[in-house]
Amino acid sequence: MMKQKSITAEEFDKILDEGKESILPYLDMASARRGNQAPKRINLDIQPWMITSVDREAARIGIARQALIKMWIADKLKEIEKAA
Repeated sequence: MMKQKSITAEEFDKILDEGKESILPYLDMASARRGNQAPKRINLDIQPWMITSVDREAARIGIARQALIKMWIADKLKEIEKAA
C-alpha cells in the first residue's frame, strides 16, 4: 500500500476546486466512516481472479484492497439510491 500523502487544508481545497487531480492519495479510506455508524465485519468469498484484479486496481491508485472494495460498494449504493 502506498503511503498516504500529507497536505494543508488550503492545498486540499485547491485540488478539489481545480478537479485535475484525484484526492484519493490524500484520504485514509481504510478508516473512513459514515457518521455514528460502527463498522461491522463480514466474510466474503471471492474467486482468485477477482482478487488479483482488485489488488491490481488498488495498487494502481495506491490504496488498500479493503479500502477499494469499500469505496466501490459505497459508490454503487449511492448510485442505487439516486436511481430510486
